[in-house]
Amino acid sequence: MRLLVLGGTGFVGGATVTEAVRRGWSVTVFNRGLHGAVPSGVHRLRGDRTAPDGLAALAGGEWDVAVDTWDGAPRAARAAARVLADAVNHYVYVSSGSVYTDPATPGLHEDSPVVEADADSVDGDYSQLKAGAERAVREVYGQRALIARAGLILGPGEDIGRLPWWLRRMERGGDVLAPGPADLPVQYVDVRDLAGWMLDAGARRLGGTFNAVGRPGQTTMGELLDACVAATGADARLRWTDPASILAAGVQPWSDLPIWLPRGHPYRGLLERDVTRALAAGLTCRPVTETVDDTWRWLRDVGAVPPRAGRPDRGSIGLDPAREAALLAP
Repeated sequence: MRLLVLGGTGFVGGATVTEAVRRGWSVTVFNRGLHGAVPSGVHRLRGDRTAPDGLAALAGGEWDVAVDTWDGAPRAARAAARVLADAVNHYVYVSSGSVYTDPATPGLHEDSPVVEADADSVDGDYSQLKAGAERAVREVYGQRALIARAGLILGPGEDIGRLPWWLRRMERGGDVLAPGPADLPVQYVDVRDLAGWMLDAGARRLGGTFNAVGRPGQTTMGELLDACVAATGADARLRWTDPASILAAGVQPWSDLPIWLPRGHPYRGLLERDVTRALAAGLTCRPVTETVDDTWRWLRDVGAVPPRAGRPDRGSIGLDPAREAALLAP
């Protein structure tokens, strides 16, 4: 199979390239060439899709599948799709569960309402950009397009730092503020499972829109944090704390305490999507212990969370140690 990845050096794009190379596919990446590296044997085309004639390097190529991780202006997504319309058989666009109008609602499915968005837009918030790009890709490819609405993505290579923060926090040891309850369900997908599923789906020309994330409750906060303690081997003691007291102290779920979204939070639905369609189409997710162990090995090798390839910094992740200590004080 011949694969084109638009991007290819970030978290999802990098995992997709790695998996395709492992399968023996012929892989080409298209990006500005400013960030990251690609495995040996991968053909790299350089261009800036936001610049005039920035897609020229794609001319003359032919591919079976393209995977596009773009989260910028929908107009640029449409321009790339148009250029590739006759050169790529099947187009996979990595979107987000953030496109839904009411992200707090549990059980949102692929036909639930999404935010208003324009395929010709050049700006907007994250949800509008992703929803607009979805429209742009469908406009060109129709049923030759797979829209993968990813949820929480974890695994080696993570460039936001949610799971890496918890691992580094466990490494420091001592009493750890653990946001309760321990049985709170967490829904995520390992980046390698997402990449493998997209390649499988692209190869068999699966079209349509899918919530591309594991099943709701495939793990819990307790199982996730226990796995982090075990992976690091540190003397970390989880101090499970009632959500009400954490929130009353001004601690922000998702940013101060990554991955955690308590029940009743405005974005709780991000971790409770309906994935019936994706599971029926073959999406599976490995055990949380494997995701955590492999992420810890990768993090020790690289030393620090890498910058987000070609994308703005999303700010700091994780609770300040002094604030954590104050919350744990008798």
